[in-house]
Amino acid sequence: MVTVDAFRRFLLPCFFPTTAGTRPSLVSQPQPIKKRLSTSLRNVINKQENDVVQDPDDDSFYESEKERRLSTSSTPSVTAKTEEAARKSTQSIIGPRASKSMAVGTIFGHRRGHTWLCFQHHRLDPKPTLLLQLSLPTQQLVKEMRFGLVRLSLESDPSPCPLHSVPIWTLFCNGRKVGFARKRKATRENRLMLKTMQSMTFGVGVLPAGSGFGFGADDEEIMYMRANYERVVGSADSESFHLINPEDNPGQELSIFLLRSR
Repeated sequence: MVTVDAFRRFLLPCFFPTTAGTRPSLVSQPQPIKKRLSTSLRNVINKQENDVVQDPDDDSFYESEKERRLSTSSTPSVTAKTEEAARKSTQSIIGPRASKSMAVGTIFGHRRGHTWLCFQHHRLDPKPTLLLQLSLPTQQLVKEMRFGLVRLSLESDPSPCPLHSVPIWTLFCNGRKVGFARKRKATRENRLMLKTMQSMTFGVGVLPAGSGFGFGADDEEIMYMRANYERVVGSADSESFHLINPEDNPGQELSIFLLRSR
């Protein structure tokens, strides 16, 4: 009887646990897991919470949207006006930009005579745009060109006429005053000579004596040099011509300046 009571005392609580005075369970209950958010995700969530969504039915929504579009569309025009004002301010400081173009230049003259200078817009046009007779002897110019650098400067006093219509110039060669230059009108013989050379873009040579071009003694040979020049117009009172050498002969440098005092 004692044995049955002992089993009942120890086994019954295992099948029928009592509510009062129960012992704490030895099995630990699972704890809730706390989820941690990354800093970037937390910032996104906070930003979404702080953002206020406007109602499209609200009039203030359309007013703010209209102001935003107007400010966006007006920005390029304001920027363009600012750039244009800056460009005009810079141009007023540095002056107008020089224009460049091409011209055909011919230097010719009798071996024992004086030098002539002729410029044409196009080699097929026999009428020169500028024809000058220089007091510089042809032989002296040839000697100067042997050194590879020639600067011819023609200067004139103030006058209201166009630069190419100035009748007389003071002539300087490599910084030394060598005489004067006079504007001439092209004669029929001059045009005939230019027409003879119209197929030539660059060349140096001699025309035979008695060719009949009519600007001196016909019994002498005519030396000539024909080439393309870069024409630079600085202003109404300044202009220059710069010899363009061919690729196989880059040694010669020849520049001609027309300068009028103001």
